[in-house]
Amino acid sequence: MSEAIESANGGAPERTFVAPAPHDESADKLRSTIDHAQRALLALQHPEGYWQAALEANAEMNAEFIIFNRFMGVSDPATEAKLRRHLLEIQQPDGSWNLFPGGEGDLSTSIEAYFALKLAGLRAGDEQMMQARRWILARGGIARSGTLARFYLAAMNQVPWDCTTALPVEWILTPDWLPVNIYELSSWARATLVALMLLRAGRPVVEIDWREGVLELYIQPPHFTKFELPRPAHWWSPRQFFNLADQLLRLYDRHHLKGLRRDAVARAERWLLDHQDANGSWGGIQPCYLLSAMALKGLGYRNDHPVIKKALEATRELIWDRGDSILFQPCVSPNWDTALAAKGLIDSGLPAGHPALRDASKWLIDHQIFKRGDWSIKRPHLEPGGWAFQFFNDWYPDVDDAAAILIVLADSAADDADARERAISRGANWVMGMQSKDGGFAAFDVDNKATWFNYATFAADTESATDPTCPDLTGRVLEMMAAVGYRADHPVARRAIAWLKREQEDDGSWWGRWGVNYIYGTGTALSGLRAIGVDPGEPWIKRAVEWLKSKQNEDGGWGESCLSDKDPAWRGRGTSTPSQTAWAMIGLLAGENGIGPHLMRGMQWLVERQRESGDWEETEFTGTGFPNHFYLSYHLYAHYFPLLALGRLSKRMAERAAR
Repeated sequence: MSEAIESANGGAPERTFVAPAPHDESADKLRSTIDHAQRALLALQHPEGYWQAALEANAEMNAEFIIFNRFMGVSDPATEAKLRRHLLEIQQPDGSWNLFPGGEGDLSTSIEAYFALKLAGLRAGDEQMMQARRWILARGGIARSGTLARFYLAAMNQVPWDCTTALPVEWILTPDWLPVNIYELSSWARATLVALMLLRAGRPVVEIDWREGVLELYIQPPHFTKFELPRPAHWWSPRQFFNLADQLLRLYDRHHLKGLRRDAVARAERWLLDHQDANGSWGGIQPCYLLSAMALKGLGYRNDHPVIKKALEATRELIWDRGDSILFQPCVSPNWDTALAAKGLIDSGLPAGHPALRDASKWLIDHQIFKRGDWSIKRPHLEPGGWAFQFFNDWYPDVDDAAAILIVLADSAADDADARERAISRGANWVMGMQSKDGGFAAFDVDNKATWFNYATFAADTESATDPTCPDLTGRVLEMMAAVGYRADHPVARRAIAWLKREQEDDGSWWGRWGVNYIYGTGTALSGLRAIGVDPGEPWIKRAVEWLKSKQNEDGGWGESCLSDKDPAWRGRGTSTPSQTAWAMIGLLAGENGIGPHLMRGMQWLVERQRESGDWEETEFTGTGFPNHFYLSYHLYAHYFPLLALGRLSKRMAERAAR
């Protein structure tokens, strides 16, 4: 029925297995599509057993890396030229840079990109720069740059340090039992802010040639320019409160207690040193990689210091070299890509004992984390056993990755069966132990719900200073629990199901925190509910199914714009994409027992658009970093998610044919 597939690391070939289906033209095309996608995905597996593809964000990544290299004194002309080329490739016709394809230009991102291009050799008179400058000045110029951009600009002496948000480093001395301690922030905000606090305290400056600067982005002369704080909706709003607090903190900053400041700087420095991972990075994400190294450099650490040497080497891991240009990634995703690639292969019929799956299992088992990270502040008695998103990030394993990996380990074989069982036992215990009080699950922490922090001046760029529970993770955990043998009557499952029922939107959908957006959340929630044993006939499940059906595009696919985070009118609306079509099909397969016309049209959409390479083309961003502010393109999403959906559909068709 299909030709032999060589294992990714050599050895005897094994045959793909596609469950038998009715002998009609659509079934034959489905089997051929699955076979082709399997072959292509297997060919991408690394010899060590993992999968990894590029993770793309907006222009901010390349721009900040150029600025970082100049600040650290390590600029390389060849690398800089490639970074510059990518920035110019993604510049919009109006001169701006946006957050996602099809989105409006973003002022702060455009300012950083403009500055980075000047550092990389472009001049103010170049056509691309004149166009960008006109766009920036028309929207308020450098005075309206965002929180993070101001820190990079201040470090390069382009704006005064006083215009950066007030972040007294003494904050780190706040005890854990107070509701304003740093562990009430999300992991990403916490790790970033420790670095920003040190930078604000030290106020380092690197001088550059005036021709590389951005004086032309000022509307008023610099000494007359007033840098704006985030605008409150009302004078009594939380943002107005934090704007007033910012003024008080600035007053303290000017008259701080020297002894207390000295102790706080030492504590923050120690925190950064303790949190540096084995590869030299911090927090697993680009802001922490760069800002932590800059903060230590500002304290006097030299480039030949072991900590800085490792940090500089770690930043190279975020480079995705595409030959003539470089994509600087927000982070790397090997564990996530490996889990979902393996799951796609499993659900499309690859035998559990296939060498590729054995290699993947070994890779995943070897990367389980048994160190207590920041999560243990609120779960001191929980035994570690999670997984991170990246190669190295022991301080911040996350529930989503761990749950996805456990699903794969439960469904695949391993050369060391005992090690597999230990990994599943420790991992499932850790994931289930990360349930928040409300019954849902968040990514990195529990009960991280001080959402009022989102209105703080330091959080204006993302409005995601906390890590609340969300439907997509809760659905994933339910699917994991089912995979390792739990059912709906388990206390953790009961609470999670009840939470999902409460959090369902009025229209029947669920919001997706880490994917775009309601299609992702709805598909993932339904998949978990079906796996754990919730009856698809229940009215609330039917409502979710009907919502998915109502959002199918005329071409048969599904799509959703990143705009749906901001505008409810865009929920479930957008250009059809392979990953979002797959998510909708996964939701429909989970939410009902039959094979209706919506599923078949979705299948047809995917079958017809498979490329000769075996994958699918996807130019839209379908991953979420921070809703409304930061979106992602996972370059393997358009491969393993369609394979997973088509595989599940093939199995459903085979089951019905066998009746």
